[in-house]
Order: sequence, then C-alpha cells, then structure tokens
Amino acid sequence: MADSTDPTALNDSTLYDLVVVGGSASGLSAAVLARRSGLQRVRILEGNSSVALPDVIGANELDVGYGEAATSINVVGKHLVVETNRLSYRTRTVLIADRHSDPTWSPAVKLPDSDRIHIGQADVGTDNDVLVVGPSDHAVELTAKFADTGNRVVLAAQGMDPTKLSPTGEYVLRQLERTRRATLLYRSTPKHVSMIGEFPLVEFGDRRTPDLQFDHVVFAPPRITVSHQSIGLSDAAVATGNVWFVGEPGHDADGNTEPATTALGSEIGFALLSSSFPDADISAPRSSLERRSKHIGAIEELREEHYNATITYFEPTHSDLWVLRVKPDNGDTSYLPGQYASLGLGYWEKRIDKADDLEAEKRWDKLIRRSYSISSRIFDDFGYLTDENGLDELEFYIVLVPPTEDNTPALTPRLALKKTGDRIYLGPKVAGRYTLNDVQNPKAEIVFFSTGTGEAPHNGMVIDLLRKGHSGPIISAVTVRQNADLGYADKHRELEERYPNYHYMPMPTREEGVPKRYLQDLLRDNDFSEKLGVTLSPETSHIFLCGNPAMIGSPEEVDGRQVFPETVGVVELLVNQGFTLDRRNAPGNIHFEEYW
Repeated sequence: MADSTDPTALNDSTLYDLVVVGGSASGLSAAVLARRSGLQRVRILEGNSSVALPDVIGANELDVGYGEAATSINVVGKHLVVETNRLSYRTRTVLIADRHSDPTWSPAVKLPDSDRIHIGQADVGTDNDVLVVGPSDHAVELTAKFADTGNRVVLAAQGMDPTKLSPTGEYVLRQLERTRRATLLYRSTPKHVSMIGEFPLVEFGDRRTPDLQFDHVVFAPPRITVSHQSIGLSDAAVATGNVWFVGEPGHDADGNTEPATTALGSEIGFALLSSSFPDADISAPRSSLERRSKHIGAIEELREEHYNATITYFEPTHSDLWVLRVKPDNGDTSYLPGQYASLGLGYWEKRIDKADDLEAEKRWDKLIRRSYSISSRIFDDFGYLTDENGLDELEFYIVLVPPTEDNTPALTPRLALKKTGDRIYLGPKVAGRYTLNDVQNPKAEIVFFSTGTGEAPHNGMVIDLLRKGHSGPIISAVTVRQNADLGYADKHRELEERYPNYHYMPMPTREEGVPKRYLQDLLRDNDFSEKLGVTLSPETSHIFLCGNPAMIGSPEEVDGRQVFPETVGVVELLVNQGFTLDRRNAPGNIHFEEYW
C-alpha cells in the first residue's frame, strides 16, 4: 500500500499496475481478470464500507481500500497519480468503475405512494420478501445485498441476458440462483403495482408469473458514469489514454464527451488489459459459442452450474403422467398447501419427442423454468396423514405436454427422460395466494374442482383440513380422460374409508361404459345434495377451482360489469347461485388458481 502523500517520492516498488475507482460489479470483474492475467499490484478504491459483491473479495484475494474516495487523478512524470481522502497511489492505469444512478429515470409502470416502494438503494431490513426490478448489474448488486442481509429476494429482470452482465455479476447471479437465495424471473417485469393494506401487490401481466405480494419493491435504475469534476480527473490524465471508464460511450453527468477508452461492464476488463497490457497472459472468458459446444463435458459443466436439487422419487402413473419428488441442496421446503414452486431443466437436455425445438438452438445453454403447484404424498411412510413441512423435499404431479402446430413445449418432454437420482433446478420462491387462509369455519362445506393435474394443490389442502380436524364436508371432484389418469385415486379412496366427511368424485370423460359428464354437471344436476347429502350455501361454503380455464370460466370486467366466457364454466354457475369471486380487495367464497 502507498504510504506517502508525496507521489513524486514513490519508487517503482509502490507503482500499481491498475487502480480501480469504485467497487461495482464491473470494477470487481476487471480486477479479478487483471489478477488472473498476472498483474500483481491491483488496488480497488471504494468510498463506502463495502463493495457491491463482497463474496468476490476473499475468493479472488483482491486488495481493497474501504472508505477511500478518489479526489483527483493527475499525471506526474510517466504515470498517473490517484489522490484519495486518505492516501496517494501511483499507477500505470486507472479504471473508473464508480457509477451513479440516473436521477432523471423513472419506471414505466405507475407506482403508488408508499415507503415500501423504492428507486435505487434502500434499507429493507431483514427477513422480508423483496422484489428487485431491473435487467442490469445494478439489479444483481441489489439482489445480492438484500439476500446477504437475510431477505427472500425475487429479481424481475425482463430482457436480461446474463452473458451481457459483467463476469462477476453473472457469476454471483448464478450462485444466488443455484443456492436458492434468489428467484429469477428472466421474462417478467411489473405491469401494475397496487397496495393491499400496507404491502405492495405486483401484477406481471403474464400467466406464467402469478401476482405476488412483497414487503418491499426496489427498482434498479440505469447508471451513468461519474462526472470528471467529482473525482478531480484532469484533462492531462484523460489524454494519456490510460484512464478507462465503465459504461456506454457517450457523455458523463456534466455533459463531457467520454473518451474512446469506455467499454461495457461485460467487456471492460478484457478491453483494458488488451490495450494497456498487451504482454499480459489474459485469461479471456469463454465465448458463448464455446459455452454452447454440445459435448458431454460442456453438458456436465452446465448441470453443475445450474442444477441445485435431486429427483428423489419418479413414479409414472403411466407413460405421460408422473409423480416426482425433489430435494434441494440448500434452503427449506416449507409452504402453504395450494402454493407452487418452479422446476427447471436446461435446453441442452434431450427430449422424448422429435419436435422441432427452435428455442433449443438459440438458447442451448439456458434453463427452462416452469411453475408447478406442489402436491402431497397424502400418507407418510407409516400410514399417517403426511406433514409436508416436516419433510425435506417437495412433491409434484406433472403431465407430459405434447407438441402442436402452435406450441412446442420445452420442459415436460425433457423431464420425461429423467429418473430417480438425476439432477434438476428447484426455485427458492414458494408462493401463491391460492390457499386455505379464508377457511375459518371448521364446519364449512369445502369443495375442490380440478381437471387433470390441477388436482395437485388440492391434495395438500385436503390433508391440511383433515389434519386440523375439519368436521364439515370435504369434497374433491376431478375430471380426467380415463381412469388411468387418476394418479392418486387409491389414496383418496383410503381417505374416504378413514374419514366419513371426505368424498372423492373422479369423473373420467373418455372411459368406455362411463357416461361423459363434466364438473359443471355436478352443479347443474345438484349431485352434491342428491348423492352426498351436502348442501352448498354462499353463507357457509368455500369452492376451490384449479385446472383448465374453460372449466373455471372466470369473467372479464367490461365497462364495470362481469362478462363470462361463451362456454359456461363453474364460476358462472356458482355466481348464479349467489356465490362471489374472491378478489384482492373483496373477499369471496369462489377461489381459483390463476396460474395455468
């Protein structure tokens, strides 16, 4: 470390190869690359008490001066001299990696006035649900910060390409995802933010991403290069060509034209070293083309990089329908019955079909993520009702989706080839508002309607009611094509034998010798009353719906009135009987899973 305030008195032993001003992700990336390329004397100057991504420091043996803010950068003799509020540094090259949030930026979405919605840096406390919004290194830095302080973080990063991040930002993002410390939504961004009580509710306008409620929402604004004046950068220093900047070539905060030695955060380290240190053995990152090389070594490397869980159970009900359990390497598996989690496999995995998968060619080294409702094994190994939150794995009930002219499914044709012991990705965010929270009366009539694998969330909800001693009637009605599509039928029949208030009503629609009926027919024909002796009432009953949107038949609001679909669904039949939809600000007794 430099130990004199007289830079002209420093000898060659105190000459730095590179001084990085600002411990941003881009600055850290350049410093890491410089050290790996053989530069021995690299110093990072950070005006705050911590850099953007602290975990990178120890792992890469980086030299950081905390609490040191650059006050001037001049030329003395043959070299640059960086003065800080504490010391002086003589160096061959300087990288300005300190950047400020653009004060003129505002999100495209209209935001309610709330101290729980923030632009840029924010104090969100600990043990909170936090949404970070943005596709940049800045968003990754905020995500890492909030995760490090013990929060559950979701990053909505529509448009993000991880390979366009700084190398350090990309690495940390992968680690956050693989260790289940953050949930990544690569294709989602808030379309509407409202307040439910004191907490923000975020609507993504995408059926793949249901509405989620958070304790805090933080937007990561774009950043601009600091002004020359704010760091005392002299014209003579700029003229050397050895002062580099992170960011788009353009203008700084004072309108000064930035020099040609400006590069994006993903490129700055390589560009700087190639120009200023041509003799260095630069450890260039592999190109995306190299990463997409389809040999077995690359595939195993990608699995190691992305997968964070193991399939502990994979039991086909038949060739196109499976029950599987997944155990994560890290993090807990607690959830409320009815909620969902995300599973993922790489585009590099083989498909069971021969569909023309164009996305696989474009996104070969990327993950496919899909959300699935969490199911329940119903009975534990000893024959008791299972306590899912006492287990270290999650159960899912998944059907193979066949390709059509309009849709080439990506995940299930790859999942079909997996087996017990294989690796998989499991997202950290277990979420969803489709729960039993509104069921307060232990004598209420509870009816579950589902189609196919829409039965999955209802399995856990039924068990939760029975475990808590719910004494009112509980009915689970499910429609499938054939009896072979009822993956849990034997367990539901056993529940019926044990609990006289539980009724299971499977309805195959294409089984030989069985009249074709749909769930709507149960209401039209008054089956519950006539066959089970159960009378549904808007005053005491709760109805839960999950599955095909045509079965649910939820209305749209047009000019202030409800307009139902042409095909009559369960919702319309119930509304005509006096039931009401459960809405965010208007509790009701018809609850449906909006995710499909």
